[in-house]
Amino acid sequence: MAVDYAVIVVYLAGMLAMGWWGMRRAKSKSEFLVAGRRLGPWMYSGTMAAIVLGGASTIGGVGLGYQYGLSGAWMVFTIGLGLLALSVFFSARIARLKVYTVSEMLDLRYGGRAGIISGLVMWAYTLMLAVTSTIAYATIFDVLFDMNRTVAIVLGGSIVVAYSTLGGMWSITLTDMVQFVVKTIGVLLLLLPIAVVKAGGFAEMKAKLPTEYFDPLGIGGETIFTYVLIYTFGMLIGQDIWQRVFTARSDRTARWGGTVAGTYCLVYAVAGAVIGTAAKVMYPKLPSADAAFATIVKDELPVGVRGLVLAAALAAVMSTSSGALIACATVANNDIWSRLRGVAGGGGERDEVRGNRAFILVMGLAVIGIAIALNNVVEALTVAYNLLVGGLLVPILGGLLWRRGTAAGALAAVSVGGIAVIGLMATYGILANEPVTYGLLSSLAVYVIVSLATKPTDAAVLAAWRERLAGRGADEPGAADPATAPPVPSGAGPA
Repeated sequence: MAVDYAVIVVYLAGMLAMGWWGMRRAKSKSEFLVAGRRLGPWMYSGTMAAIVLGGASTIGGVGLGYQYGLSGAWMVFTIGLGLLALSVFFSARIARLKVYTVSEMLDLRYGGRAGIISGLVMWAYTLMLAVTSTIAYATIFDVLFDMNRTVAIVLGGSIVVAYSTLGGMWSITLTDMVQFVVKTIGVLLLLLPIAVVKAGGFAEMKAKLPTEYFDPLGIGGETIFTYVLIYTFGMLIGQDIWQRVFTARSDRTARWGGTVAGTYCLVYAVAGAVIGTAAKVMYPKLPSADAAFATIVKDELPVGVRGLVLAAALAAVMSTSSGALIACATVANNDIWSRLRGVAGGGGERDEVRGNRAFILVMGLAVIGIAIALNNVVEALTVAYNLLVGGLLVPILGGLLWRRGTAAGALAAVSVGGIAVIGLMATYGILANEPVTYGLLSSLAVYVIVSLATKPTDAAVLAAWRERLAGRGADEPGAADPATAPPVPSGAGPA
């Protein structure tokens, strides 16, 4: 394993080096939180694909393939569909708003009264997303070094917290590009063909497995519908995803770069399911479906390749973890703490960078602590997505699509949807399908009824909203000036 260890150590050292490099660039709030809004199509596509394809999509996607066959692709497939929908229908408008958080968008649309409640819901979602990603380090480091769970979480989490705190979004962008390349090579170009060959090819796989393993809908229509509600809709409104949209240098970059990333996700979904199906042929009696990825890597791959594929799994986890962490810290500082203190953008640009850096460090330490204490990853992630979709989907999409929506309707939708989801999870169970379905319906009903029953949004607020959607009136102090900004890596700066 010496060669495999060397590959992993070099990879981790590279992540820290990029964090140090990013620190030298992040001199303003815009540079630190959204990479100066200057990413070109190549870097934007890679980093967007990296953040949405995390440990759940890689290790979990292979596990679903092991359990259900090709239909196990549906979880990651619905993530790709959500990213495609966001990119095609909404990303251009989101990019033109020139905000930092989803709650800022709600304040612009509804007149400044929806932010703090939506911020609390979004903070809870991003916190739990970061926690679940951090827990996944235990699985990878256990395969690599037979490491204690707590030590693995502290080691992996500390590296992510370090480079995220140092350079903010610039560090995360650079590391995500490396992680995107490593995942592509490790999972798509190496593990996928090797797994199929080791299983005897597709003909042998079909001969040894039940026919339902090759039924595209074998996982069940109800499960697919729930995946759409949670993951497809979740992609439309998550702060971690929107914060990447904010990094695009233009609305065209956001639309087409996101479309490429979404298409990549669809390919990645099918690849994970095929790898899992091959693992079922080779190891029909594994104690856990989630062990399929680690088992096939450990037993079937040659030296060196094994280290690269494990680095790919580590890359998948780190990209999601770092994206969720900076989103969590951005919401905590800009949507909650600043509002509670009655401050809106107070202080100079350097002070704001220092404050956001401190929040990443604090949130990162909290994430590591919660990850050590928490065991059930699936339940934690389900709670996060149920709250996000049940509480925020309707007021966000309503604000983008329905002029008659009001601040009162948005606040009612967030409150009722969130409470309904929590109550239904307590009644039906966290993993049940009913909480997000009924929570979403109740949020929609309340939003429409209250909006129609209350005074329409002030015309001046709507006029300012339309100006921002058109890309006007959004100048921000300290934003990168292309004429004076330092050189940008290939694919990241102005053409």
